[in-house]
Amino acid sequence: MSDQETPQKFVYDFTEGNKDLKDLLGGKGANLAEMTNLGLPVPPGFTITTDACKVYLRSGAEPAALREQVGAHLDALQERMGKRLGQPGDPLLVSVRSGAKFSMPGMMDTVLNVGLSDACVEGLAAQAGDERFAWDSYRRLIQMFGATVLGVAAERFDDALEQAKAEAGAVNDVDLDAGHLRDLVAVYHDIVRLDAGRDFPQDPREQLDLAVRAVFDSWNTERAKLYRRQERIPGDLGTAVNICSMVFGNLGPDSGTGVAFTRDPASGQQGVYGDYLQNAQGEDVVAGIRNTVPLADLAGLDQKSYDELMSIMETLETHYRDLCDIEFTIERGTLWMLQTRVGKRTAAAAFRIATQLVDQGLIDEAEALQRVNGAQLAQLMFPRFADKVTADRLGRGIAASPGAAVGKAVFDSYTAVKWSRSGEKVILIRRETNPDDLNGMIAAEGILTSRGGKTSHAAVVARGMGKTCVCGAEELEVDTKRRRMTAPGGVVVEEGDTVSIDGSTGKVYLGEVPVVPSPVVEYFEGRTHAGADDAGELVKAVHRMMAYADRMRRLRVRANADNAEDAARARRFGAQGIGLCRTEHMFLGERRELVERLILADTDEERTASLEALLPQQRDDFVDLFEAMDGLPVTVRLLDPPLHEFLPDITELSVRVALAESREDSNENDLRLLQAVHRLHEQNPMLGLRGVRLGLVIPGLFTMQVRAIAEAAAARRAAGGDPRAEIMIPLVGTVQELELVRDEAEQVIAQVQKRHDVDLHLALGTMIELPRAALTAGQIAEAAEFFSFGTNDLTQTVWGFSRDDVEASFFTAYLEKGIFGVSPFETIDRDGVGALVERACREGRATRPDLKLGVCGEHGGDPESVHFFHAVGLDYVSCSPFRIPVARLEAGRAAAAGT
Repeated sequence: MSDQETPQKFVYDFTEGNKDLKDLLGGKGANLAEMTNLGLPVPPGFTITTDACKVYLRSGAEPAALREQVGAHLDALQERMGKRLGQPGDPLLVSVRSGAKFSMPGMMDTVLNVGLSDACVEGLAAQAGDERFAWDSYRRLIQMFGATVLGVAAERFDDALEQAKAEAGAVNDVDLDAGHLRDLVAVYHDIVRLDAGRDFPQDPREQLDLAVRAVFDSWNTERAKLYRRQERIPGDLGTAVNICSMVFGNLGPDSGTGVAFTRDPASGQQGVYGDYLQNAQGEDVVAGIRNTVPLADLAGLDQKSYDELMSIMETLETHYRDLCDIEFTIERGTLWMLQTRVGKRTAAAAFRIATQLVDQGLIDEAEALQRVNGAQLAQLMFPRFADKVTADRLGRGIAASPGAAVGKAVFDSYTAVKWSRSGEKVILIRRETNPDDLNGMIAAEGILTSRGGKTSHAAVVARGMGKTCVCGAEELEVDTKRRRMTAPGGVVVEEGDTVSIDGSTGKVYLGEVPVVPSPVVEYFEGRTHAGADDAGELVKAVHRMMAYADRMRRLRVRANADNAEDAARARRFGAQGIGLCRTEHMFLGERRELVERLILADTDEERTASLEALLPQQRDDFVDLFEAMDGLPVTVRLLDPPLHEFLPDITELSVRVALAESREDSNENDLRLLQAVHRLHEQNPMLGLRGVRLGLVIPGLFTMQVRAIAEAAAARRAAGGDPRAEIMIPLVGTVQELELVRDEAEQVIAQVQKRHDVDLHLALGTMIELPRAALTAGQIAEAAEFFSFGTNDLTQTVWGFSRDDVEASFFTAYLEKGIFGVSPFETIDRDGVGALVERACREGRATRPDLKLGVCGEHGGDPESVHFFHAVGLDYVSCSPFRIPVARLEAGRAAAAGT
């Protein structure tokens, strides 16, 4: 560096920052600066920036300029306070606290009373006029420093403290006198020397530097990384370090420490909420070493401080225009503010507070939408267990789909359906689910698997249906053959035993746990009206927020629905049409036999007969669907999955045929089925004969479906309805495929229109789910009136992942190593998949300016992905019925935020 260059600024005094500098100063430092600027009583101090932490994490050493800058700010602080670190007669003490951009409560470390040593502890006692206080402060420093900085097990200090209390006959630490604490300090010194291999440092600047380094290191502790993964906080932000002159709440009964909230973070109700602890330092409240008293009791203990605190709380809430979480200390009757931040809250509180702040004129509707999110709304929509659960816990898995479900354990889909039809509530328990389990999943109250993650088949389908699901409960051994599940400790759950699963926590219980219904779902279903006298405050708040979102959003929200029942529910939930009707779901159950006949057909006559048998059933399905969605668009996807999915499992069928042959009782149909299974067997069927390829190689298949759609639309028109069908051709990779299918479809539609003397206006488009389709979107748009992005398959083909396989194998490792912040099947991969979507949108509309654009993959109901789809200009998102309110809310939030 040349003499003219100014070193980067790594340290800011509290008087230099403000609340908008969270990236640089972290949330805690930025808010300490903001309170200082507001003139509130904040102990003087300074903040080391996140930039310094990033340099340290990258290089393993602090920036060269940091030590000098800390020294300069420390000199200024000592000058202002009139005392110095380590000064024998009147020492300055400081706290060293972490503070990242996003609140990570309890994840990173704090050291209080830095600067105390053997040489100045008596000076602190003289200064305070309290020998006990000085030795208590010193033992706290050694305990925190030893555990946080020197790596001594915290239990070692806890055990020594418990022993000291036992020997003194003391119940709490405040009952130990100065002599007891002096002896405890000596014990702590020995623990440090023995366990850390060095003496506790007596140089106060060494204490400070080591504490700062420990805070930097705490950014990458396992607990911090786990929390960031859970909360989707980027791993490269680093943490700031706040160095603040100490104020003491452990100076006697006229001192104390507390935590306050400007509103109830659990319910959102206005009032006085918090806890206070006399004669204590801040960490004591968190550690729970003694019982606190309600904050309101402070009025009787120190009215002056209480009144001042209430005034400051009002100032902060008005300034931040939100619920504030406050930490404070009272030192001999003087109130000091140690921290404030926008407080965390429950989902219910978030909705209530947002509407309250609008009513108070502190925020407008657009800002209110930024105070809630789709994840919170989803939490409010699922039923839940009562707060106090008395049942025995069997184990715990991944909380894959929120809610609470109780039922009898069943281990296969057939039994789930059979028992459900008999009126039994069941929990479907499998090692993992597959598409064949769909009926069982629909019949079950909830799904439990011992394998899989949040984006496994069980999880994705369960969320789509609004079913409670716990996945990946590895400690539970599922034996489907013997129809039992074994929990740790040998507890066995037999088929028919009652179990309860909590999809919000991943916990699994033996027996029945009482379920509390969700009033929010009752509201969306229309069974509760927000304007009714008996409507709760939460329902009214949700209703208002949804109204804000619907007024502001540009994106329309459609549903993924395959039958009239789902379509009707979607409409009640606010769907503006169907974005994906999967016709393969219409071929399940008894109709599977008709598909088998089609696959086994050896002649054109047999194939035609099979298609003619399917036609009226398909048509009836579409009539019901168009009626349920009358006046709204319905996008019907032609048959997509590989044909082998409609045939029996190859292993099961082979065994069946072999056993029949051994009994000389062979079944001709089974033999033909086995031959067909072998003929259609593919090494990677999801990349084989499926989608548009089926329509091109199996004569009449797609034309039968198009005819059924057109005839259903004509029937609805004749009945006075307003059907608005759209036909979607799946898995197109080149415009030539689309043109061939489109030509056949148009001929069929023309025939139906002529026969029924009706103009149907059936739009023809395609599903963009292959990279080549996205890259040649300009060409494909010449033959397509709309694109619907199938982001599930597009993600698989872009990444080269088979979702069902990779989630069960290496996804967990990828998440733990930070390769993924979140699964690309859960939230859209903006840099890869998203880039293709953006390009396809741009090039498609360059060819056809009126091209309608939508998305129908699971990402259509993911809050973060909805913001992306808004930004790239899609017309609509489509998701499962249960996620429609979430998508509506997030579409409004995206518009309000301008993203």
